[in-house]
Amino acid sequence: MQKVSLFFFRTGLWSGPFAACLFSLFLLPVLLKAENAVRPGQFTVEPPTLLNLGFDWSIIGDDNRNATVRVTYRKTGTHTWLEALPLLRIGGERVIRETEFLDYTVPHGFAGSILDLEPGTEYECRFTMTDPDGVQGEATQVVKVRTRTEPKAATNGRLLHVYPVDWKGPKQEPSFMGLKAAYYGSGLGDWSVVSERKVQPGDIILVHAGLYKADRLNYVEPHGIPFDGTYVLTAKGTADKPIVIRGAGDGAAIFDGAGAHRLFDVMATAHHIFENLTIRNTDVAFAAGQKEVLGATDLTVRNCRIEDVGIALTTEYAGSKNFYIADNSILGRDDRHYLVGWANPGLYAPTPLKSYFAIKVYGAGHVICHNAVAYFHDAITVSTYGTPDPVQKAVAIDIYNNDIHLMVDDFIEADGGVHNIRVMRNRGVNAAQCGLSAQPIFGGPAYFIRNVLYHIPTGCALKFMSKPAGLIVYHNTFISENVNPQTFSNAHFRNNLFLGTDAPQRPIVIFPNATAYSTSDYNGYRSNRNSPDSYRWVSPTQEQLRNYTLTIKDAQSFSNLTSLTKVSGLEAHGVELDYSIFQNLRMPDATKPHGIYHATDFSFQLKPKSKAVDAGLKLPNVNTNYKGKAPDLGAIEVGEPAPVYGPRNNQDHPFYR
Repeated sequence: MQKVSLFFFRTGLWSGPFAACLFSLFLLPVLLKAENAVRPGQFTVEPPTLLNLGFDWSIIGDDNRNATVRVTYRKTGTHTWLEALPLLRIGGERVIRETEFLDYTVPHGFAGSILDLEPGTEYECRFTMTDPDGVQGEATQVVKVRTRTEPKAATNGRLLHVYPVDWKGPKQEPSFMGLKAAYYGSGLGDWSVVSERKVQPGDIILVHAGLYKADRLNYVEPHGIPFDGTYVLTAKGTADKPIVIRGAGDGAAIFDGAGAHRLFDVMATAHHIFENLTIRNTDVAFAAGQKEVLGATDLTVRNCRIEDVGIALTTEYAGSKNFYIADNSILGRDDRHYLVGWANPGLYAPTPLKSYFAIKVYGAGHVICHNAVAYFHDAITVSTYGTPDPVQKAVAIDIYNNDIHLMVDDFIEADGGVHNIRVMRNRGVNAAQCGLSAQPIFGGPAYFIRNVLYHIPTGCALKFMSKPAGLIVYHNTFISENVNPQTFSNAHFRNNLFLGTDAPQRPIVIFPNATAYSTSDYNGYRSNRNSPDSYRWVSPTQEQLRNYTLTIKDAQSFSNLTSLTKVSGLEAHGVELDYSIFQNLRMPDATKPHGIYHATDFSFQLKPKSKAVDAGLKLPNVNTNYKGKAPDLGAIEVGEPAPVYGPRNNQDHPFYR
């Protein structure tokens, strides 16, 4: 190489296009090798939540996708390192929705979470990248991250007492007639926008028992919200001194929207806590953010009853962060007695959009937990949004331990999420269209772990459409088929249960893989007795790696797991089983798709010696504390109590009655 180079320098040929071509020719073997080696890039710690930590590590190279990142962690000050799930290798997958001109390619890197930690605790987290082809750069990252705690009121804040207009009893001072007077010191009519005595960080507004309902068409109505009937709140609290609006505890403090479109506009707020309130009779209870305009940060809505609404809470602003929406009972306006969808209504007309969704968020660091939701189109969703902004995007969002009853569309939608969307330990019964949705995910991982779903008459347990990428599906109990027909990328299924309902001519599961590196194993299936094809599979070849032209028309069909495994390599440790694995659970009636079932009539716990027991794979940080020889399949390990679904302060069931 040196002699050849010297010749071209001496002759004057080592310049211009000819020299560049020769240089590339000599270095081609080196360059090709370097592309298989991995070069670590930026390491990002995502906003911590109460229980989980999320991370994203960009890379260059690793074209053969054999690099890995091992994750270990420990409480700061302790000695023993614990194993977590490895980060998910992402990159190169396409997310496509042609009707809206969406075509996004996932950047190369690794992403993932450390799960189920303790709130308010600092952890030391170690990430070790390895690659048989070499790591060019810093292969280890060690960071210290503290989980969040529940927001709480300041200990020395002012107490401001709010009373309804018709209050007759004694008052505690300082007292105010209506919320606006305490929050802004504002007046009536044109003076309702004046805010000379605005609430201060740390203040606690105690709303005493009574009905707060404005006469919106009265110019000088005493609540100070004429015409639109909206409380537009804009003050800024701090992390140590949030602004609290709380029911005083002397009876129900009821905000009735009187049919207003929005009741609380909190888009411009920071560090607000709403708790122990009843909110009703409005289209939107909390308008918390609008895409590309404005959005709240650090908003807490806790221990409230929100009923007769079209939307309980929404933000689609990418800069919204750190919401805590917990222990609320949220009831929409949809039909209580029949399950009727909007797209496949069967004998009935499609359900109109009387209640859209209970909770929708975008941004980072949100926690939506222990809520009870019924009678909406969708229950809890991430905004579909579109191509994510490189800086402000949907990451580190937790949706766990919610109790969901009767949705016109889906129980939970992770749609629009980018990294570390964690959907865990939720229970959903009666969804007319689909169960859990990822339409789409922009790289992932989106975690779906230990959820229980029952009665989805379309057979769409998982709506993985619009080519989502980066899906982790572990330890769920699906009393439904999983017949999503659209291909998805980089998806991995372990330790789940899929039990069919004997719907005629319907397989129990379809594996529509757009990537050859999607995997599925250690799952349990109860196939439909009235379908000749129990399993369908489509996938690119190993040489292709990805193929986005494949459709369900390219699928092969199989009558049993053995034949599926022989051809596809999937489910080498999968098992076929039946409803006898459960302590008390019957199959939904496929001939009555509009029927309503109640979660409290069933037990989703396994019989101790059933076929699903000890049939799973060990997954660090997911099933570390399993009881038997190996983890059990499904959402609930034998010997473990059922999770607490819905509000922790009110376990009277059913919550919707």
